[in-house]
Amino acid sequence: MNHKENPMKDLDANIFYQIVQTFWEMKSWRESANQLVKMIRPYFIFDNLVVYLLDPMNLTLEAAFAKATGRGKSAEADVAWGEIIAARVIESRQIVLQEPEEADPLNRLKQPYTLALPLATPSQVFGALVFIRFGSPPYSAEQIKFAHMIARLLSRQIQYEYLKRDHDHLEFQYRVFQVQEDFISTVSHELRTPLGFIKGYTTTLLRTDANWDEKTQREFLSIIDNETDRLQDLIANLLDSAKLQAGQIVMNFQQVRLESLVNDLLTRLALHHPGLVIHTDIEQPLKPIQADPRRLVQVFENLLTNAEKYAPASPVYITIRSIKNGVKVDIRDEGPGIPEKYQERIFDRFFRVPDQQTNVHGSGLGLFICRQIIQAHHGEITLTSKVGEGTTFHIILPETIE
Repeated sequence: MNHKENPMKDLDANIFYQIVQTFWEMKSWRESANQLVKMIRPYFIFDNLVVYLLDPMNLTLEAAFAKATGRGKSAEADVAWGEIIAARVIESRQIVLQEPEEADPLNRLKQPYTLALPLATPSQVFGALVFIRFGSPPYSAEQIKFAHMIARLLSRQIQYEYLKRDHDHLEFQYRVFQVQEDFISTVSHELRTPLGFIKGYTTTLLRTDANWDEKTQREFLSIIDNETDRLQDLIANLLDSAKLQAGQIVMNFQQVRLESLVNDLLTRLALHHPGLVIHTDIEQPLKPIQADPRRLVQVFENLLTNAEKYAPASPVYITIRSIKNGVKVDIRDEGPGIPEKYQERIFDRFFRVPDQQTNVHGSGLGLFICRQIIQAHHGEITLTSKVGEGTTFHIILPETIE
């Protein structure tokens, strides 16, 4: 390319406005850099543009963005990319201009004019912005100022992204801390309550200064038995949630007929939960699917017993339909519903809706476990809910597991 045949445009207010607008609109500094390459070449000729970023941990340089245009594009692997000069810029935090010592009109690629500028703020250095031009003309003072402005705008955008990354990391750590705090509080409460009952009624039965009739003894022992079951369920849920999260539970996939599986579950629930009224609407014939029957029963039982706990006066409706490449299961109650502000977190580990009844026991693990099991089936579980009208859980299960 002949610079005389393709004269550079004069720098004017329009290009400055476009550059600022680019930094304002782009979501990342890489997007901004990509737009700038096309935008500024008519005003500021260069063949290579490189952004080097400094890794603060090991103080090494990484070419985080590089673009070859013009003369550098046809020999991209062989031309200079300015890493040595970038290191000098980062160390000195000063603009470095390097021109070829001897002219070689036969090979312009051996005549790099290199302009390197620090990417930094007054308190922090991020890296260097390097422009390389093969052959004349040298960079003018006006062009150096122009490049300096671009480097400063790029520095601020990089700083913003680093600050946002640190903010997001701190926010994540805070959420983890909150989850841990909630976990300790929930598990402590869930352990303390049944243990208190077991200890209290056992101590009462063992008193030597009182004689309990057989009916009273059986009542006390029944309470102890129920509270022991609660402890076993809590421990099983804790172990399941940990193994599922670590991917350590192996699913036993086999051909399953959902109608038979659900009917067997409902027969068992009728014995242990006689007050739970369940209506079913299952499409016939219903295609079989590949699934782990024990784990699917665990999901359905959790959702149905949750309905009994949180919507005790409501019937529950189970609808199962064949869909393309799978089946869809809806489990609906007509209970108090879940406020919209909590719906996104309802499947989070240890999360419990704060507004729910204080007399309802739960560890906040059941729905987390349900989601992990459904995801292990390559399926999806979601919910729709409206306060005062009830909640519906929607489960989609694929016909086959690939």
